[in-house]
Amino acid sequence: MAKCKTDCIERPLSLAFEKLGHVVGRHPCVFILLPLYVSTVLGAGFIFLHKREANDIEDQFTPVNGPAKLERAFVVEHFPQSEEFSQLRLTSEGSYASLIITDLHRGNILTEAAFNDIIELDRQVKSMMAGNTFENLCAKTKGRCVSNTILDIINNNATEIVSLNMTYPGNKDMFLGTSIGGVKLNSSKITQAKAIRLFYFLDEKTKETVDWLDGFLKLLSNSTEQTTVHVSYFTSISRQNELETNSDSVIPLFSITYVLVITISILSCLRLDCVRTKVWMAVFGVVSAGMAVLASFGLLLFCGMPFAMTVQTAPFLVLGVGVDDMFILISCWQTTEVHKAVELRLAETYKEAGVSITITTLTDVLAFYIGLMTPFRSVQSFCMYTSTALLFCYVFNITFFGACLALNGGREKGNRHWLTCMKVPEATGDGGGCCVGGAYDEDTLKEFEMPMNSFFIKYYGPFLTRPWVKGPVCLIYAGYLAVSIYGCLQLQEGLDVKNLATDASYVGSYYDKEDEFFSDFGPNVMLVIKDEDFQYWNSSARKSLDLCLEDFLNLTVADSGFPPISWLNEYMQFGQNAGFNLDNEMQFKSHLTAFLNQSGFSEDVNFTNNQIHASRMFIQTVNIRMAIDEKNMLDAFRETAEKCVVDLIVYHPAFIYFDQYAVIVSNTIQNIVVSTCAMLVISLLLIPNPLCSLWVTFAIASVIVGVAGFMALWDVSLDAVSMIILIICIGFSVDFSAHISYAFVSSEKSSANEKAMDAITKLGYPIVQGAVSTIAGVVVLSAAKSYIFRTFFKIMFLVILFGAVHGIVFIPVFLTFLGTCSKNKQNLPEPTSKQPVIAVVIQNVWCADPDCP
Repeated sequence: MAKCKTDCIERPLSLAFEKLGHVVGRHPCVFILLPLYVSTVLGAGFIFLHKREANDIEDQFTPVNGPAKLERAFVVEHFPQSEEFSQLRLTSEGSYASLIITDLHRGNILTEAAFNDIIELDRQVKSMMAGNTFENLCAKTKGRCVSNTILDIINNNATEIVSLNMTYPGNKDMFLGTSIGGVKLNSSKITQAKAIRLFYFLDEKTKETVDWLDGFLKLLSNSTEQTTVHVSYFTSISRQNELETNSDSVIPLFSITYVLVITISILSCLRLDCVRTKVWMAVFGVVSAGMAVLASFGLLLFCGMPFAMTVQTAPFLVLGVGVDDMFILISCWQTTEVHKAVELRLAETYKEAGVSITITTLTDVLAFYIGLMTPFRSVQSFCMYTSTALLFCYVFNITFFGACLALNGGREKGNRHWLTCMKVPEATGDGGGCCVGGAYDEDTLKEFEMPMNSFFIKYYGPFLTRPWVKGPVCLIYAGYLAVSIYGCLQLQEGLDVKNLATDASYVGSYYDKEDEFFSDFGPNVMLVIKDEDFQYWNSSARKSLDLCLEDFLNLTVADSGFPPISWLNEYMQFGQNAGFNLDNEMQFKSHLTAFLNQSGFSEDVNFTNNQIHASRMFIQTVNIRMAIDEKNMLDAFRETAEKCVVDLIVYHPAFIYFDQYAVIVSNTIQNIVVSTCAMLVISLLLIPNPLCSLWVTFAIASVIVGVAGFMALWDVSLDAVSMIILIICIGFSVDFSAHISYAFVSSEKSSANEKAMDAITKLGYPIVQGAVSTIAGVVVLSAAKSYIFRTFFKIMFLVILFGAVHGIVFIPVFLTFLGTCSKNKQNLPEPTSKQPVIAVVIQNVWCADPDCP
């Protein structure tokens, strides 16, 4: 049944590829010119690149349907922004510039000299003219620009800072937690401080704000006049600007990658024989991958697909992966008889390798398409562009590259030099040189084996299967697994927004100072009562609400010493002082409007048509220092809101970014499970031995655990970028593991050691070729100035390294312990040692054709 099943799948495909090989071999020029024409036409889609760029941080790096976005929509609907500015009540980050000022020698900033510089800086910023003045663009309260509390306290007079007695964090109803950092206290009074932070908020409705913020950045980047303080600066557009300039740092690296991959491909395919060497094939294999990137990206740009920043890493990956099929086709070509006609050799090559590269493409592309399930648009965009590029890579390999292989075969048949195309005398042995070439094995009528194949046959295979080697291999694997599991427990979640900027950026400096001096206090979280039927005048209802507020204040991340900002508490106090009976609905509502207007709480209550549709209060959080603190704070507030008998939601603009913590782990696990199940189904269909399929699943799980663990130890968090690579991990795990496992169970050798040795000798070199070429495609990203690109390299390196090590070290040894893991012997021809990774599997399973080499 198994053979019937696989024959039904493979036979029609093999015959179709054989016919295609005949056609390509007869008309190579057509199959060279047509892909060139297609890639040129589709490449014209790059004219839309600027329009398709999607670099909005919130849109690309936060969950599409994150809870905070729904919460924000409710807040915006029920609490429209007032003309009176309030930082506390912003529903978005706002439009602003900010300075963090520290002493030049990291000493006390509360000195007269330091404040002379601070006041001068403040004057320069406010007097700056960039399209318009700050006075005309600033956010206003009661007709005046919102000022900085610390400067108001000293009346812009530096001499007053020395004698001033300020309490912390509250000073006469003014909150100083976000203005003064690194404080030392004596009975709540500030004795020293390390940093001062100033904010300059702008009216978001004014179109000239961006020009002013750009002017602010230019002013501060050129400012060197301060003698006693160091200044870090930031604006609300800084992250976005830095993200958009990130791409400039990676463009020069692509040309380096192209040269590197061509060089490695040439060295991998190089022979001393001046006729049989495959130098031009290596070059055209890389050109084929480049054409695939050009055509696929152009097509998607024509179709309007957003081009996220993460997509810029795709060409590096496609270039590395794309040449793998080239190695398979070249390897299969070398197993054909040299005297046959070119179209017959190409037909045999396609028949042997066509299904193989189809399976490879299927597993890789499927892994990427499953990545489209993620709620991050940056991941979706990357997966769409990369999967489409791999499909084009596959098509161009069996058309353009196959045609180049046919033309090169014609040159070999004429015994012509690879560079000059001049006819040279035929070599008689396994060698050659500049003047002779075209040697082949006169017994098999095929090309001589590559030196690396001989290494795996004569040395590596016998060494790995020795009993005294297996023990250390098992110990090494146990250590690998232990370190990986430990690393998984240390894994941090979420993308730190400062990592979206390039190295040495002013953004990174600002965030470092913020983390160092202003992490004692977190966001002031908004508690929104959604229930339109909530009876604020009912003492029992208010008691239920007070119990909820008490639960929030009892959280470790809430500042219990800083009372909530609550309009209801103030209103009840106002009613008590005025002698109103606010337990009466009519009196409660009749005095509410006047109170709200007088007290400044008018923005906190949606009171229309004599009904309170929604209201809000605020709770100060503390000690939000790391990503895990942000995650725990978000979870704690939402869980407390769910338990509350009052219908509540919690919101802060930062929650838009914190939402990634709520979905990143569950979504990554979901994608990994779905992808692994899909790969298991594919392996069961194509590899009819259930035990072998389980080994494939084991290898996938082992590599994923290793990559996740070691990336944590390499200071890489689980975020939208690393999620991409973990998805890729599955596809490559299948490439490296499925075929070595099946080669073992399908081997005709008698003992387990011989089966393992047989699998290694057939597959070792192709695995090394594929791993080296893929790493070469991404290694230059290690020199990128961006966290995103370096992260891509780090995880991709781990994926390929661990996948290859599993394929040629761990799995062969483990399989020798399962001597019963075998396949019913069939009268199948013995594959040659040059067979590539996937082609060996296909031949062992299906090749019952006597024409199969």
